[in-house]
Amino acid sequence: MDSNQDISKVLQAAVVQAAESGQQLCLRGGNSKGFYGRELTGEPFDLSKHQGIVNYEPTELVVTARGGTPLSEIEAVLAAQHQMLPFEPPHFSDQSTIGGAIASGLSGPRRPWFGAPRDLLLGIKLLDGRGQILNFGGQVMKNVAGYDLSRPMAGALGTLGILLEVSIKVLPLPPQETTLLFEADTENAHAITQSLRLDAAPISGSCHMDRQLHIRLECDETRVLLLRNRFGGEMVEDADMFWRALRDQQFAFFQTDAPLWRLSMPPAADFHLPGKQLTEWGGALRWFKGDHPMETIRSAVSTTGGHATLFRNGDRSGEIFHPLNPTIALLHRRLKQVFDPKFIFNPGRLYPE
Repeated sequence: MDSNQDISKVLQAAVVQAAESGQQLCLRGGNSKGFYGRELTGEPFDLSKHQGIVNYEPTELVVTARGGTPLSEIEAVLAAQHQMLPFEPPHFSDQSTIGGAIASGLSGPRRPWFGAPRDLLLGIKLLDGRGQILNFGGQVMKNVAGYDLSRPMAGALGTLGILLEVSIKVLPLPPQETTLLFEADTENAHAITQSLRLDAAPISGSCHMDRQLHIRLECDETRVLLLRNRFGGEMVEDADMFWRALRDQQFAFFQTDAPLWRLSMPPAADFHLPGKQLTEWGGALRWFKGDHPMETIRSAVSTTGGHATLFRNGDRSGEIFHPLNPTIALLHRRLKQVFDPKFIFNPGRLYPE
């Protein structure tokens, strides 16, 4: 039995004991996203030692890794085979793990064009609140009857169980990338992005901030020249640094003690509350800082059909995530009761229990 098998047994025994005693556990991998969600409660439960790549088949475009495996380790192995994690997960610290990336459900600039973690998650090995080790999904993309129970784990913030292993679809790295810079206000930035999309431009990232629009393209020089002749834009040197800084929220915009909101809404939707915005995903993701009550922000976003999450700072004891409609809330409670009947995992991290 290898050391990681020993660790999984130790984790399993500890969960069984916690379930029997009613001890609530605060799950931690790299703890790079401890700021995200409602206030952390429960006994700290370290998952970081359960790490390592279990299986990687470059020709099959799938990697399987233990939940505590650092993102940097996985990405280095993939890069050696000219492959990548398509959802471009944020690294909020050097300790960021693949388990935390899936549990948070957060994606980077490629998300609209390459998929979210739940779209790329092929299978999981889960340690549930009874201490059972369960397997869902597999290591290949296929059509199956019934509901894929691995997908609800993406974005559950550990409230349904411990991700012992995850299998994720990977993709080849683009052979060439170019970033174009446009000077544009909000309205023109949206028009430029839409025009490029209608022209079938191979976009893999967009960011509008301080009247500057960055568009990342995955195509050869000939195609870039054609697009520039039609739409304009200046080429950006060393653009990789820009997209990593955006992915990991290193820009000055994000360095704030003010509440930072993550707004999801239709790309063309208007959002006119006074404040500062940084827009990604062609307008579908807005980062917003403004001195407004929670109800005002959520009301403004709801009118567009979107939702608002208090991402950083602010009061973490209240409704961090957009309130669910009663039907979805009931499904949440039922899933929690099935996977964690004693409510020991990350209590109240998503919504008040």
